[in-house]
Amino acid sequence: MSEDHSAAFVSYPTAILDVLSRTPDRPVLTAADGRRVTAGELSDSTYRTARELAERGVGRGATVALLTGNTPESLVARYAAHLAGARVVHLYEGMAPAVLARIVRSVDTTMLLVDSTRHAAAKELLSLVEPPAVLGLGPGPFGEDILAASSRHEGHVGRVGHEGHEPPAFAAAVGPGDDLSIAFTGGTTGIPKGIRTTHGPYRQGLDHPLPDAGEPPRYLACTPLARLSGPLTDKTLCQGGSAVLRLAFDPGDVLATIERERITHMWLLPPLLHRLLDHPALADTDLSSLTRITYGGSPASATRLRQAVDVFGPVLYGWYGQTEVPAIAEARPHEHTVTGREGRITTGRPLPWVEVAIRDSGGRTLPSGEEGEIQVRSPGVMPGYWKRPDLTAEVLRDGWLRTGDIGYLDDDGYLFVVGRLKDVIIVVGGHVHPTEIEELLLSHPAVARCAVFGTQDADAGEHVHAAVVPRDGHTPDLEGIRAFVTAHKGPMYAPEALHLLPDIPLTSAGKPDKELLRRTLGG
Repeated sequence: MSEDHSAAFVSYPTAILDVLSRTPDRPVLTAADGRRVTAGELSDSTYRTARELAERGVGRGATVALLTGNTPESLVARYAAHLAGARVVHLYEGMAPAVLARIVRSVDTTMLLVDSTRHAAAKELLSLVEPPAVLGLGPGPFGEDILAASSRHEGHVGRVGHEGHEPPAFAAAVGPGDDLSIAFTGGTTGIPKGIRTTHGPYRQGLDHPLPDAGEPPRYLACTPLARLSGPLTDKTLCQGGSAVLRLAFDPGDVLATIERERITHMWLLPPLLHRLLDHPALADTDLSSLTRITYGGSPASATRLRQAVDVFGPVLYGWYGQTEVPAIAEARPHEHTVTGREGRITTGRPLPWVEVAIRDSGGRTLPSGEEGEIQVRSPGVMPGYWKRPDLTAEVLRDGWLRTGDIGYLDDDGYLFVVGRLKDVIIVVGGHVHPTEIEELLLSHPAVARCAVFGTQDADAGEHVHAAVVPRDGHTPDLEGIRAFVTAHKGPMYAPEALHLLPDIPLTSAGKPDKELLRRTLGG
């Protein structure tokens, strides 16, 4: 924890709450159950809960673990914990209870908060670990209802300050170097890596409004608030907008909500964008309110992106980043015509505050057009992994983050991501990047969605497998898929096994779960 806690620093929840205080009667959240929450209600609940947390010993250096879903209460809990000065750890849906228990222990959890969507998960978790304090965000079987207890406190009160606004009634003296959160990646096996985020870069990120998000933005949170939908909701509220919360992604529900709620902006991982494109209700849905769709988080098919542009219009923004450095490059709508080798669409130019270098295994910076590891220097780079200086030293050197991604920059400064250093299948004849085959397969008329992964036999030989979700009315076979890939890429790339599935399983982060596919289908 940093000792930098200057009184001049304004933390992100204070900035959001200041915006909310200007129009207290304005609805800012629509819950999945139809509840409408006004700016004043969200602000007052946050301040009261922050006071309650502080009275119970939660402050700078404390860790609040959140077992929450896409509810207004989850936002109140996060804002209040950060307002009190604590770091926050989200316990993601989709992670095994044993993994969550190890995370709770590893982050020295001070308090666990549980909302109504995660009672079953809490029961499993608490059979494995006992945090010092467990409270509910609403009535339930897990500890006292902290929201009810906080009702005895004042909400947003104080003297009138600059520009006629009341100053925050409560805020801990956190500084830009204090821990904001620890985000855990993966989690399919063992304990995932904890990536630290600090207050300063996150607060700076809110100062960069999203172009074309709507005036005011109306954001659809149909992916977890515990992940990128949370920061995008924060940006929306800071821009004077509102958010509609859905408990989970369902393509039919998403389309209906866009039309009903006049949504202007949403965030999707490419597999979810594909599901929207494949839904039968798409053609009859009024999408005229949409001004921006941000996508990223996993490789995106050029074929599917072109289809999305045809359907949704020039509203697609591609984001390239990692949890270790959330924002690296952005492809704006007009840049979706910028293509590189094999028709791959660019991930955009590096953002103005980001430096990108392509380097070989010896650390030499490569010229334009040559493939190597993407390395990044930016104010947003993580300070390190939680309690893992060894792993931190592996990826952070002289201020540069080794992303583990392979890519190249063209002569105009556009970045192209080819694959992962570790997501490479080594076969007789060379190296196969699964993303290249996935990109090709998604152009096949019988393939709706897919994931390509490698397996290893007893002799350490590696083999290419393809899991495919067929398009309606089609039944692709191995011989046809192999012939298609061979014709376009060569025999080295042709899958040795084809698995037809009703859907591609996703990790808790919403990415294709290739480890699960490998375990269950690799044989």
